[in-house]
Amino acid sequence: MSVDTDNVLVTGLGATTPLGGDAESTWNAMLAGRSGIGPIEEEWADQLPGRIAGRLAVEPSAVLDRVQARRMDRCEQVALVAAREAWADAGTPDVDPERLAVVIGTGTGGALTMLGQDDVLEASGVRRVSPHTVPMLMANGPAAWVSIELGARGGAHTPVSACASGAEAIAMGLDLIRLGRADVVVAGGAEACICPLTMAGFAQAKAHSTRNDAPQRASRPFDVYRDGFVIGEGAAVVVLERAGFAAARSARAHATLAGAGVTSDAFHITAAHPEGQVRAMRRALSEAGLAPQDIGLVHAHATSTPKGDLAEAQSVTEAVGSHPAVTATKSMTGHLFGAAGSLGALATILAVRDGVVPATVNVDTLDPEVKLDVVTGTARRTPVRAALTNSFGFGGHNASLAFTPAP
Repeated sequence: MSVDTDNVLVTGLGATTPLGGDAESTWNAMLAGRSGIGPIEEEWADQLPGRIAGRLAVEPSAVLDRVQARRMDRCEQVALVAAREAWADAGTPDVDPERLAVVIGTGTGGALTMLGQDDVLEASGVRRVSPHTVPMLMANGPAAWVSIELGARGGAHTPVSACASGAEAIAMGLDLIRLGRADVVVAGGAEACICPLTMAGFAQAKAHSTRNDAPQRASRPFDVYRDGFVIGEGAAVVVLERAGFAAARSARAHATLAGAGVTSDAFHITAAHPEGQVRAMRRALSEAGLAPQDIGLVHAHATSTPKGDLAEAQSVTEAVGSHPAVTATKSMTGHLFGAAGSLGALATILAVRDGVVPATVNVDTLDPEVKLDVVTGTARRTPVRAALTNSFGFGGHNASLAFTPAP
């Protein structure tokens, strides 16, 4: 392998999503244009305007040790499932524990545990609350569990930046390697917060789709009739390696993480500002040494909200242009919040590696204000020599990652 030893390579991929219990099945479903969104059958959803979600295709309990799983929040469970797959896919690198770091982002952390144990406290008193409550609800739990699993002593970090968390985690992993603080970083995002409170909150904010009669058609980024996102759950994790370290062990790489741009809007707690998104993309391009015309693919954040999709379309046009192919895989998975950025990164990595771009499903009528080459219908075969993936979150968080082919 002839490589620039300072490059950062992606050598491992792992995922558990509404489309599949691993990275391969998730990717194959994306290419086939399948949806992982369905109705919520529980009674608690009956009063909600939107009663649909993207739930996991494979339950974590099917692959985790039963005793261990009971001591973990669902968010921690999915992080561990994805990290194990990514680590195995990377060939279980033999790395000094002091040079191995973990960065797993999340938006809400152990929300299900916090809400569930509060119900126990109210109904049955202090003595019935689980002694595992705090390590299950803490936002750093997913990163901590993964670091324990892998014996990583180079740091266990947790970016909490709403829907940009997973992408920021990967950007932080890039920084750790470039700063010489790690040779290998396991990075990604995890989220599992499909529950009455979050669903009700998004319903009250008019952010969630109410297309209950056609769940698989509900998430429709860039379509003129989009009416909101669909909540999803899952995790996606990548293994990043200093290229010289990967070359020394003859590791196979999926792609190169060429650059990252992380910005904040300092504008509004929920409304996005296109200028901040443009700065993130331009920073990623600058770090990667790329020009806008080099970009052949943009994996859009595109959640299927009326204002959000349009703001991103305008920012992509300004920062990169209208020439790249654009895809929005949330049309199939729903919005995984803290895991959305890392799942978008995984899809982008595989698109660069395989030379195929998944279609954005459910785009019956492209919004005329979207001046982009949105891939619709079926997946598009095309070489991709450079790509961006975007993630934006409440609070004005923006993250853009640049990927190029592996050497």
